[in-house]
Amino acid sequence: MAIGERIHFFRLRNNLTMNGLGQLLGFEKKGADVRIAQYENNSRKPKADLTKAMAEIFGVVPESLAVPDIDTYIGLIHTLFTLEDVYGLSVDTIDGTVCLRLDKSVTQPGSTLWTMLDDWAAMKAKLDAGEISKEEYDRWRYNYSLNSSTVRSAKVPSLTLSDELSKALKTDEQ
Repeated sequence: MAIGERIHFFRLRNNLTMNGLGQLLGFEKKGADVRIAQYENNSRKPKADLTKAMAEIFGVVPESLAVPDIDTYIGLIHTLFTLEDVYGLSVDTIDGTVCLRLDKSVTQPGSTLWTMLDDWAAMKAKLDAGEISKEEYDRWRYNYSLNSSTVRSAKVPSLTLSDELSKALKTDEQ
């Protein structure tokens, strides 16, 4: 999840308008909402000092807002916390083993994510039962998007095109 989505999530969680958050950060009232909208739609990325200020306003650590580095334990745990917020992932203990599970009220059975995780569980079960080799399992995992009918892709405009469209829309509004 990009930083803009996290800002949006925490702003709403704190019952703040874009303009209200912008003013708390020291932006002028007239353009405060525009600046926050730019951060939330990821057309601008806040600098570290601004991210820190937002985190203080939201009552969270800056790592909760930043795109985490999952190669670190703290980045990985914040990624899991984000997955809890967005998809209902939760932690549990079953027979003394820590497990991750989805909350059915957030991610419905049959949804794309549910189906993808179900695919993964089925392949892992085949590996554990000795029906497939570790090599076959790894080949499946590392080529998952090629193997699955649940994966959908969308073509997104380049940043340059997106910037040009934003400029054109702003010109039209004025």
